Amino acid sequence: MGYSRKFYVAVSFVLAMVFATPHTFAFTYDTGRILGLENSTDVVQVAVKKKMNPKFRRRNVRIETSQKPGTIIIDSNTKYLYYITGKNKAIRYGVGVGRDGFGWGGTVKIGRKAEWPSWTPPKTMIRREAAKGRKIPSYMKGGINNPLGARAMYLYRGGRDTIFRIHGTNQPWTIGHNMSSGCIRMVNKDVEHLYKRAKIGTKVIVIKDGASSAKYYKPKKGFFGA
Repeated sequence: MGYSRKFYVAVSFVLAMVFATPHTFAFTYDTGRILGLENSTDVVQVAVKKKMNPKFRRRNVRIETSQKPGTIIIDSNTKYLYYITGKNKAIRYGVGVGRDGFGWGGTVKIGRKAEWPSWTPPKTMIRREAAKGRKIPSYMKGGINNPLGARAMYLYRGGRDTIFRIHGTNQPWTIGHNMSSGCIRMVNKDVEHLYKRAKIGTKVIVIKDGASSAKYYKPKKGFFGA
């Protein structure tokens, strides 16, 4: 094969790769430009961080529990929420929970539910964030950019709002972490799934980070175990 022939083949190969994978090249360039990143390795690292760990995907599991069907158990240690569906059966969801200083535990109930809820942050949160130089709105209407996501289930104790919620988020990378101000976060598709099943008055058990879960449930071993 002559030199000109080799050159033609090489150029054709490069052009084919570029036009066959435009999304790859566009993603690397656009994302890097927007985020101020200098190379594709940085872009990949950022993209990975924005994905939820696969182990937190919704699935049906078997656990040992005396709790009745319809009960919700949230284990802040494992970052899993269990919705009991039958004798020793549950749907398991991945969640995000309160960060250091904002973790909590106890038994509460769902006192109210809302689709695409509005958000009125507590005054203490507004002051706390202001002290850090961050201004947050005193009210935000429901929508895709709202911190409460697609659905919210308001947690009550003794008939009074605890200010904590089980709610959606459009930040899937926060699932499996201690990042909230005490609320329980779920990806939007999961909170919509739970919302359809959990009724007003549903019992919710929250196990605080560091506390034992043995009183409420024990995971079963095996493929379908928790």
